[in-house]
Amino acid sequence: MRDLEPGLDAEEIGSKMSDFVAELFPLCRSITGDGIRETFHRVGKRIPLDVHEVSSGTRVFDWTVPKEWNIRQAYINDPDGRRIVDFRDHNLHVVVTARRSKHGCRCRN
Repeated sequence: MRDLEPGLDAEEIGSKMSDFVAELFPLCRSITGDGIRETFHRVGKRIPLDVHEVSSGTRVFDWTVPKEWNIRQAYINDPDGRRIVDFRDHNLHVVVTARRSKHGCRCRN
């Protein structure tokens, strides 16, 4: 990068990028919901960004925009009731594309 852009400090830029990624990481993002909106908002503070929202149910080529959802709480308890996985500890404990297990799950509003 130094060869391409004279005067840029690659270490400083790398440090700023790393800090920004650390700022974005805790946001729970999917392709819909508050997390992706907040991500775009923060990116838009740094670069010009036009954001266009598309309503759930809209057909886009061979795909339909899914319903919006925002996770508030998710966890797994072992048979003794001890919490072994908690979304509050790490947002990657919930995988958006995961399928329901044969044991099912309970969702509460």
